[in-house]
Amino acid sequence: MGNFLRRRLAFSFLLCLATLACSPGFAATLMPWKQGATPPLALKDLQGKPRSLDEFRGEVVIINFWATWCEPCIEEMPSLQKFKDRFAGEKVAVIGVNLGEGEARIQSFMDKTGTTFPILLDRDGIAKKSWKVNGVPATFVLDAKGRIRYTYIGVLDFSDEVITRQILRLLPRKMDRKKA
Repeated sequence: MGNFLRRRLAFSFLLCLATLACSPGFAATLMPWKQGATPPLALKDLQGKPRSLDEFRGEVVIINFWATWCEPCIEEMPSLQKFKDRFAGEKVAVIGVNLGEGEARIQSFMDKTGTTFPILLDRDGIAKKSWKVNGVPATFVLDAKGRIRYTYIGVLDFSDEVITRQILRLLPRKMDRKKA
């Protein structure tokens, strides 16, 4: 088999996998994080207030890197909001990290979609680089001690029970919650 044919078959195989992964019937799942310590995350929010991961210590944190020009991000955002609303009484936080867009554009998007969780602004791409974000949407799930436990690049359905269980399993046990 020639090189051209091998490359063509490999490309066709990858295209099929991508099509399957993006189809509505595909059940995505969070992948365990194996890339070391949690990078720092200290950015300003839409109101210009400095925010960092330290203020979320004791909570399970979902960090979602996104942009308004990203169709999969737009598709995923309502699912993230519903997850946040569903577990409002739990020690779970959702944070969006926008990649380099202006406040007016982001606020307009949030108003249209009903997004209420904090949006941090990664204007210069430093957070994107330190978190090794190679595509969007990119999701990271941190445990209550601030360690990345799961990651996923692509659209997730946060109403999926498998994903919900993965995330809620990270909540501190009742006895630990009193300490946090």
